[in-house]
Amino acid sequence: MTAKELSKGLLRTVAILAGAFVLIYFLYQISAVLIYLVVSVVFTLLLYPLVQFFKRKLKFNNIVAVISTLFIVSLFVFGFIMLFVPLLISQGQNLSLLDIKALESNYNQLLNSIETYLSSHNMSSSELLDDSKLTSFSNFHFIPNFINGIFNTVGNIGMGLASVLFITFFLLKERNSFAKGIKNLLPEDKKDKILNSLVKIDEMLSKYFLGLLFQLFIILVLYFIVFLIFGVQNAFIIALLCAVLNVIPYIGPLIATVLAGVLIMTGSIGSGADFSSETLPTTIYVLIGMFGVQMIDNNFSGPLIFSKSTNSHPLEIFLVILVTGMLFGIIGMIIAVPLYTSLKVIGKEFFPENKIIKALTKNL
Repeated sequence: MTAKELSKGLLRTVAILAGAFVLIYFLYQISAVLIYLVVSVVFTLLLYPLVQFFKRKLKFNNIVAVISTLFIVSLFVFGFIMLFVPLLISQGQNLSLLDIKALESNYNQLLNSIETYLSSHNMSSSELLDDSKLTSFSNFHFIPNFINGIFNTVGNIGMGLASVLFITFFLLKERNSFAKGIKNLLPEDKKDKILNSLVKIDEMLSKYFLGLLFQLFIILVLYFIVFLIFGVQNAFIIALLCAVLNVIPYIGPLIATVLAGVLIMTGSIGSGADFSSETLPTTIYVLIGMFGVQMIDNNFSGPLIFSKSTNSHPLEIFLVILVTGMLFGIIGMIIAVPLYTSLKVIGKEFFPENKIIKALTKNL
């Protein structure tokens, strides 16, 4: 190899690396848009059967069917949001969020109740509270900024939801046109394999997301029963919120458990309930019940639903979620199973003789 060829090779390598860096940086900058697109594709997969129902059974034309479907979804989202209004009002009254002094007083009251309970059981309350950093929040002057942050977050969610609905409208409306356009862009020698992969991915992801909704429904019912048994206020709303958090594999249930415990304890402030004899035991019993629900979900309903909808072994799913979570965080954990399922379908279509792919896709 001559020096000229070597220099050309180095320049080509540098150009490729620079192009890859620019592409990754660009994708990072538009990551919010990419998330909107992914969520819109998921919505399209879930809502397309309803669009087909309107077109076939009710004889709606395509646009009317799509608009009717999105209208129903919008009503559902609005109703879902409105469900949490009583919970927010209740917690706001209990914690007096708009009265910083009252909030500090209630918070310190809760800390004093915990300290009294621990001291009565010969535990070092000061060390435990210091280690937990709970006392560092006794000054609540950060509340106004926190509330402003909440409003900004709600605004961003609202804009994101509007963007998702807008994109979903065109994906549903122009589904056939997009399919034809993609077909025309595909290379002839790979067209059949790519189209077969897309059809299979569409089918499997639809099954996966329907299975996910069924799993969340089971968790919602079980949580609701646990909360009703122990007389938790706003039982259905808290159960719904905790069930939705289960969308995040493994971490979501932990967040839901902590959130439920906090809501139960803060909800008891001002009710006259004794902390050591009523509030704390109720919270512990509820958390034990939630742990039992998670045991049922992790060992029975969850593996059964996902193994059927993705044709993957539960251990396989666990390892995929673990790896993607370590690499990409919570977002990676959420998209791990759909992405892995799609890659399995593509691998089986394009590399059917590969031993590793053959072993992983034997049930597809």
